[in-house]
Amino acid sequence: MIVKITAKRQITLPARVLDALGLRAGDAIELREGPDGFILRARRIDRARLAPLRGKLRKSRGTFDLESLRD
Repeated sequence: MIVKITAKRQITLPARVLDALGLRAGDAIELREGPDGFILRARRIDRARLAPLRGKLRKSRGTFDLESLRD
């Protein structure tokens, strides 16, 4: 599969690739260099690492819902 690089050094990945990685708009992709080139991996938020922040947000700001932000 070949993708084109724009003048701003951006690429567009085919929907088939994004679907296979389970990625949606706003998600991150990790690039790892290996002996044969680069490897793409979906980078997901580990919600367990966010647990210590629970209760530390100011209540006047409301709650943050990651899923609604993604939609």
